[in-house]
Amino acid sequence: MSPLPASVRGLLNPDDTPERQHAKLLSIVEVLMRRVEQATDQSGAAYAQFERAAILEDQVRARTRELEAALGLLNDSNARLAAANRETEAARRNLTNAIETVQEGFALFGPDDVLVLANSRFGMDFDDIRAHLVPGLRFEAYVDRISASSGLILPDGMTPQDWALQRLRRHRNANEIFTVEIAGDRWLQVSERRTPGGGTVILQTDVTDIIRAEREAHGRLLDDQARMIRATLDHISQGVCIFDAGARLAGWNDRAAELLAISRARFRLGLGFEDLALRLGERLAPGDAERLAVLRDWVAQDPPRPPLRFELTRDADVVLDAFAQEMPGGGFVISFVDVSAERRAIAALSRANETLEARVSARTLALNEALADAERANATRSRFVAAASHDLLQPLSAAKLFLASLGDDSLTARSQDALAKTRSALQSVELILEALLDISRLETGKLSLRVQPVALDPMLDRLTEEFAPVAAAKGLTLRRRPTGAVVQSDPTWLRRMMQNLIGNALKYTDAGGVLIGVREGATGIRVEITDTGPGIPETEREAIFREFHRLHARASAAEGLGLGLAIVERAATLLGHQVTLNSRLARGSRFVLHLGPSDSAPQDPPRPDEAPRLPLHRDLIGLLVAGDPEMRRALAHLLEGWGVNVLDVPDPDEALALVDEIALAPDFLLIDTVPGTEDAALALAAALRARHGPLPARLLSSTRAETLRLRAARAGTPLIYKPVDTRLLERFVAELGAPA
Repeated sequence: MSPLPASVRGLLNPDDTPERQHAKLLSIVEVLMRRVEQATDQSGAAYAQFERAAILEDQVRARTRELEAALGLLNDSNARLAAANRETEAARRNLTNAIETVQEGFALFGPDDVLVLANSRFGMDFDDIRAHLVPGLRFEAYVDRISASSGLILPDGMTPQDWALQRLRRHRNANEIFTVEIAGDRWLQVSERRTPGGGTVILQTDVTDIIRAEREAHGRLLDDQARMIRATLDHISQGVCIFDAGARLAGWNDRAAELLAISRARFRLGLGFEDLALRLGERLAPGDAERLAVLRDWVAQDPPRPPLRFELTRDADVVLDAFAQEMPGGGFVISFVDVSAERRAIAALSRANETLEARVSARTLALNEALADAERANATRSRFVAAASHDLLQPLSAAKLFLASLGDDSLTARSQDALAKTRSALQSVELILEALLDISRLETGKLSLRVQPVALDPMLDRLTEEFAPVAAAKGLTLRRRPTGAVVQSDPTWLRRMMQNLIGNALKYTDAGGVLIGVREGATGIRVEITDTGPGIPETEREAIFREFHRLHARASAAEGLGLGLAIVERAATLLGHQVTLNSRLARGSRFVLHLGPSDSAPQDPPRPDEAPRLPLHRDLIGLLVAGDPEMRRALAHLLEGWGVNVLDVPDPDEALALVDEIALAPDFLLIDTVPGTEDAALALAAALRARHGPLPARLLSSTRAETLRLRAARAGTPLIYKPVDTRLLERFVAELGAPA
């Protein structure tokens, strides 16, 4: 577009509206047109001027259109802005109405910590500053006015400045909730949250009802606790006096007045400790004045005070064990226990101990005489059995030779049957006599034992071959697992023991079979003989190891007198082996022969005349626990004969009480058990070791279960099986008394 002539630009004012400029341009065009019409005869300059006027008119029209379009856009923008302002104002009114309906006090601070808006409930509890809580108020000014308001109840010892600083520190957190007390015993919960835009929303909630309800509940709880404490104090055997931080009486029970021998009327709240101490001092023994002075000094100390225990003697015969201890808050409590009976018992025990040595000596002499008589009688019986067995074997052998010389062909069938039965009976008698002779040798200990390495596989192979016909005759299976184990034992007696165990298993098994196996575990090599017989009842598992006891005994005595297991047990004891039993009724039994480590060094058991004796220069104290009185007396008699000082009690509870009372640990522990009491016995040994350190102990048991043997070994309390082998027991005691 060509620029307007200077004359025309001078007529147009840039500040005029587009409509005004348009009107001026039209006027200019009309004037120019008239001049053109009036001066048609003008020169070419006039025509050129006309031509420029036409061009100017086109430019004016184009500019006019542009101005009209711009004016339309401006009008649309103004309309949209007016609509947006109306919507914003409506939203602001809606927001104001919404927060006004909130039951809590509400305020919104902008990111610059300037109050944007607040409802009428915000600050309504602070009448003296409420008028200042208007938009534009800065947060720091708001906090300063709140801290100085008469409606705010400050915590004890806190100034308005301190409270304002604490409030500003909380304001730095994104989320904060706290409670303030206001006038009229009312409470506000203030919740402050940061908005996503960096502003802050504050809610003030009246929680007065909640605080009062909690206060009432707490008061009721304290009242209930006070009643419970009072009831407890009135029902305990101790006398209790409770003092506050000022050493004034705050609580007591009737037992305290009774033990202190002070009238109940003198006990009252606020009574000073010194008044109570003066009245107590009037009833004390002369030597207890110093102890009461120690208590006075303890009360006079500044907290914290260490606990204090002492004894007082009242009226020369009432001994009170007193204990003073500090309580939270600087108060303290003193308890009194009447220990007069215990002190009298200790005095009586001390007097009794003075005559203990004389009584023990007299009892030891009597028991030694009884033991000597018993040993003589046992030796006489053993010699008789041995002599009788040897004397009977000689004519028995002659009778067998005479029977063998008889020809079977010349006898009738009836005579041949009788002859066979006679041979069988003589063979049974011979086996019985041999068993009696073995028992005699085992009891006297006069055996020539040859402990040496023994390979188990060849021995078990021969035994399996020997018993195979017996198993086949009964329709049983006899199986053996091969082994390469080598043990230290006497080959003759080891074979005899396994022979008796295998024979018993086949004898009492009617269906199924017998399995012979060898295992090696943590305790060494063990031979297991398992059958599928009827099993052994719990009540019979101790009795089957006794002489002449047979389980499921038949009418005929040709099958033996029940000496096989007795021989096995006694031979195993002499060789340092053990026999255990596991059995289930109607399922079978398993006898286990424990032979010790594989290929261990031979250990010949001591002969009776070579058994170590208890050193007489060193007295030992043994704690004996046995529920059966006869067993307890017999064991005590035996131990005292060896020079042991015996403390015998019937059960574990009395054992612990006795050790605690004498405050002296025994040198060893011996516990007799019956089935079902093994756990309590092991627990007693563990408890005494926990209090007094390592304590040698042995468990006397008739239960030969493998599980019990392993548990006792792991607990450090090995088993001695009953009937008790006195040589094993004497060896155990002798090792304790040997010089270090």
